[in-house]
Amino acid sequence: MASTADIKNGVVLSIDGQLWNVIEFQHVKPGKGGAFVRTKLKNVVSGKVVDRTYNAGAKVDIENVDRRDFTYLYTDGDNFVFMDQEDYDQINVPAATVGDAKNFMLENQSVQIALNNGNPLYIELPASVVLEVTYTEPGLQGDRSSAGTKPATLETGYEIQVPLFLETGTKVKVDTRTGGYLGRIND
Repeated sequence: MASTADIKNGVVLSIDGQLWNVIEFQHVKPGKGGAFVRTKLKNVVSGKVVDRTYNAGAKVDIENVDRRDFTYLYTDGDNFVFMDQEDYDQINVPAATVGDAKNFMLENQSVQIALNNGNPLYIELPASVVLEVTYTEPGLQGDRSSAGTKPATLETGYEIQVPLFLETGTKVKVDTRTGGYLGRIND
């Protein structure tokens, strides 16, 4: 058991049998009364975010989470197969654990997987990835005061909104957190 002094951003706590990732914390020492720690926690499985307050010195259960580099190999039914970059072991990760990360992963791409007792918890992608537009309608530039957007399908099958001037075959930079268009990549 650890105390509230050990709480830091990125630490995973076990609360009532569920794993919660500390997004942010603040140690508060008011002029009157005892000190306390205010935390914002994100459920590792469901993604639900809650605020929780602990008295200073209270005992918390910190889980050991190992973040390791893996390479995405291929999809096998409902599982995604990854290879550990250190010992070349392969693991199967269920689609539910991969979640929206599948929209931005190409074969042989490096990702980080958080493991708890050998079980994959979640996948961390780089902040942005470069993907090719496989299909988009031709954009017609007309009289408008602001730039327009149109849907475009990426090589992973994910659809995003892009500016009208982009064509099929263009490489674009995509934000993996929001799924938004960040810019065009010139080769």
